[in-house]
Order: sequence, then C-alpha cells, then structure tokens
Amino acid sequence: MSNLKERTINFLEIEWATYIKRFNRWSVEEGVKRVKAQGYEQFRDMLAHILAWWEEGLPIILAIAEEREYERKKYDYDVFNAEAVAKYKSWNEAEFLAHFEGMRQKAEAGLRSMNEAAWENRRVRSWVNGIFIRHAREHLVALSRFLALDTLENEWSAYIARFERLENKDEFLKKQGYERFNDILAHVIGWWGEGVKIVREAQADPAYIYDEPPTDRFNAELVEKFKHMSDADLHALFESKRLEMVNLVRELPESAFENSIIENWLAADAVEHFDEHAIY
Repeated sequence: MSNLKERTINFLEIEWATYIKRFNRWSVEEGVKRVKAQGYEQFRDMLAHILAWWEEGLPIILAIAEEREYERKKYDYDVFNAEAVAKYKSWNEAEFLAHFEGMRQKAEAGLRSMNEAAWENRRVRSWVNGIFIRHAREHLVALSRFLALDTLENEWSAYIARFERLENKDEFLKKQGYERFNDILAHVIGWWGEGVKIVREAQADPAYIYDEPPTDRFNAELVEKFKHMSDADLHALFESKRLEMVNLVRELPESAFENSIIENWLAADAVEHFDEHAIY
C-alpha cells in the first residue's frame, strides 16, 4: 500500500470519522467562535462545504483511476461553496449527519478498492490531498492527536528535502518574507520550543496563562540567535525539535486535547504553522 493511500484511509477512518464528535466537546460559545473564525455562520454549513467537495471529488478520482472520461470544470470556488451550503439548508439534522457519515464511508470504501497504480497519478494525488488531507488542516476546529502527528511525521519531516528540490528558492523565500531558508527553520524551531514549554506549563497548572512576547521581536531574535549556525547543525536541531514535538504529542493524555490552551498551541505549532510556510 502506498504511503498516500495509507494516509488517506487513515484520514477517513480516524480524522474525519471523529471530526463531529471532537467539535461537539466544545461549549456552544467556543464552537461558534471557532466556526465564525472559519468564515461560517454555523458548524453545519462548514460540514456541507466539506461534504460537497467529497461528493465532487470522489467520482473524479475514481474515473481517473479507472481511465474513464469525466467532466472537466473550472471552479468558481465562492459560488461552489455557497451552493454547497444552500443545498443542505432544508435537510433536518439527523438526515444531514447520516448523509455526511454515509459519504465518508463511501469515500473510504472507494479509495480502499482503488488500484495501486492510480495513487501515483498526479491528478489523483492532487484531489486526494486537497479534499481529504489538506482540507482537514484548513478546517481544523478541534485538534486530534492524529492530525498533529500526521503533520509532524509526513509534512514537517520532509520540509528541508522539499525546499532543496524547489526550482525557484528565491521566489519562495521572498513570498515568505525571509532572506534565507535557515531563517525560516530558526523561526519554526523557536516556536516549537515555546509550544513545548507552554504545553508542559499548562499540564502542570490548570490556571496557567501564557505571557506572549511581541511576535515581530521574538521572530527577529530567533533569526539572530541561529544565524551563525551551520546548515548541518541547524538541520540536525530542526529534526531533533521535530522529534521532541512528536514525542510530546504521543505522550499527552487524551484529556490534554480538551484543554483549550494546549489544543490551541499544538494546533498552531504543529499544524497551522506548516501551512503558513508550506512547501508541497
């Protein structure tokens, strides 16, 4: 089984299967705040958006795998997303949630049975990554241990190698606002260190409140701190800190993911930070 196939099945079996349950652990007030931060009025609207892309993408993925023709489209994403929300407005809650779960199971079964060679197809990989993997990070409203570990073990682990394969490194660095790739690594290393410290403090003291430093100053200090370190040493430190994060996430009790301070910091440090500096 290819790595992408195994990851995708795991996303459907673990991440998406528990997505609604994990969201429902928050208070109504906290849930509303998180959904509004995603640009939706209610959680169900966001689920409709996710569901619509599964319904759109799965038949295309299977058609490509089976070398069948399918309709090629140019998407107006705002229109598509608005139509997805409107489509399910009249459905009652139980009917809608049953349909969401049914589509999740259908996607899992379809992708599980897909021929192995199809997983190497560029269009298949693009659709699968977009609607099942990256979408989970994009609509992160309740962090799971699974998603934190997947990002650390499959995205951050390949980060340096992906940069080295980039054809236009200068363009990437310019967009990121850094002069050197090592400055980005220093930035990530520093915030991982802060994250580990905060999680440990919050575990030890339920009343812990983080006194966050000015972000721009902190980032500048990190670049300065590591600017004389050799590439080899900085890359080794990056990997050491990544493994420290992996071990932290693995060792945490499940209750830690219900602590909003811990959950927020791990979501920001391990998952959201990757997409801020993503290299695909």
